[in-house]
Amino acid sequence: MSEQAGLPAVKGPLIYRQSIWTRVTHWIWAICLFFLLLTGLQIFNAHPALYIGQQSGFEFENAILEIGAVNTPEGPRGRTTVFGQTFDSTALGLGVSGSAERPTFTGFPGAVTIPSYRDLGTGRVVHFFFGWVFVITMFIWFLASFINGHIRRDIVPGPADIKGVPRDVADHARLRFHHGRTYGPLQKLAYFGVFFVLFPLIVLTGLTMSPGINAIAPWMLDIFGGRQTARTIHFIVMLLLVGFFIIHIVMVVAAGPINELRSMLSGWYRASPGTPTAEGDKP
Repeated sequence: MSEQAGLPAVKGPLIYRQSIWTRVTHWIWAICLFFLLLTGLQIFNAHPALYIGQQSGFEFENAILEIGAVNTPEGPRGRTTVFGQTFDSTALGLGVSGSAERPTFTGFPGAVTIPSYRDLGTGRVVHFFFGWVFVITMFIWFLASFINGHIRRDIVPGPADIKGVPRDVADHARLRFHHGRTYGPLQKLAYFGVFFVLFPLIVLTGLTMSPGINAIAPWMLDIFGGRQTARTIHFIVMLLLVGFFIIHIVMVVAAGPINELRSMLSGWYRASPGTPTAEGDKP
């Protein structure tokens, strides 16, 4: 409702908020991350454990995550150990999946890997293909967003954004969303973390695991504390990106999925009532 009691709510202006560069790279990233996640789990299944340091294997005790299976009187059960704490992970499909008659012994079940069966070679080929598409898209996004001002306007939080975080948190908690010309403080912080921390980190740790890159730039191993630590960081960043994706989808639904989806397809976004109009806006 508007401020005048009894009158229906007034629509805000329809503003052009997402450039073609933002929209195209957004959807390419969505496709890339889908394949990277599922092929990454296929690769992880080749050795379902994560270590800190340069070395790994059965004789070392530097694992922070291990997924496996054990035989019990009731049959095979999945066992996952995280920082020394072991729990039964059968219900999660970790270690053991499939039916009791035909169990499958993998770290992650085939339902969340590409291919769904054990095929490390195919998983690596698909993973590396989408990895390079991801990197090229990231380069294009940074260049275009720097030129058209998207980074300065919508991504890098300023002092006013930092100051506005508590109020934005309170508004989100009460599901009161303000649809403006630029992103809100929490959006800026989230996107800044993704674009300037998580994306570069997952690319660099991925490159650090490559023997070819190790030969060209051995200093990357020193930066990330070894290939095994780089692999662990790579996995943790993947989990953070999955968490971001879940929150992103929840926020899209809560803030108005049609308006949000329209802006990422056409660029046009319906702002909140009371938003000052500008040249180029539509009613």
